[in-house]
Amino acid sequence: MLTTRPNMFLGYIIERLYVLKASLSPSSKPYISDYKLAFEHFCVHAASKTVLDELQKNLELSDNNMEASRMTLHRFGNTLSSSIWYELVYLEAKERVKRGDRIWQIAFDSGFKCNIVVWRSMRRVRKPSRDNPWLDCIDRYPVRA
Repeated sequence: MLTTRPNMFLGYIIERLYVLKASLSPSSKPYISDYKLAFEHFCVHAASKTVLDELQKNLELSDNNMEASRMTLHRFGNTLSSSIWYELVYLEAKERVKRGDRIWQIAFDSGFKCNIVVWRSMRRVRKPSRDNPWLDCIDRYPVRA
């Protein structure tokens, strides 16, 4: 159930963005689950500002939900699907991941492919690994992107 609904929704978004943008009527609305009830954190593939804006709007996510994705895009640019891992370690560097939190990672691939994974944190991350790529600058984030 977690995999089919997001895939249906993301298929709708991709179709709306690229294929049928001009022909869709404003009244046609897809079914959208409230994913904020199911997940504490979101790591959305930081492909571009436009993609993040559309997903935020259509999934009804807050600026706080999108912070890790936007800051990853700001600092690293589009790193393809690996951006979701930079986003996860951003959340860890900010010490936001607590035991039991659920993290939804969404990545896009070439064509109409979408990969989704859900993680549950086994422990609170109080002190991030010294290999965390955000440690040298985490105090300066978030920035206004």
